[in-house]
Amino acid sequence: MIKVAVAVAARPSLWLTALRQWWRTTPRDWWRHRPFLPVPSADYWRFRLVTQYGAANAHIEPADVVNYLAWCKQQDQVA
Repeated sequence: MIKVAVAVAARPSLWLTALRQWWRTTPRDWWRHRPFLPVPSADYWRFRLVTQYGAANAHIEPADVVNYLAWCKQQDQVA
């Protein structure tokens, strides 16, 4: 995850999009459920990994995250 954070940090144009996506994927009332952190649910992570890489235990590629955020930014601009 550190490599992903560094890849996103190196692209200031994607910072707002990254925050927006983080907000969108954070469950409502996150503070009421373990792990008591504003992070996507384990089910969401599993779904994303399986649909992207074919396995729930796959390694996340920083370039894939950057491409995903660039696509999200483009979709937000179209909407």
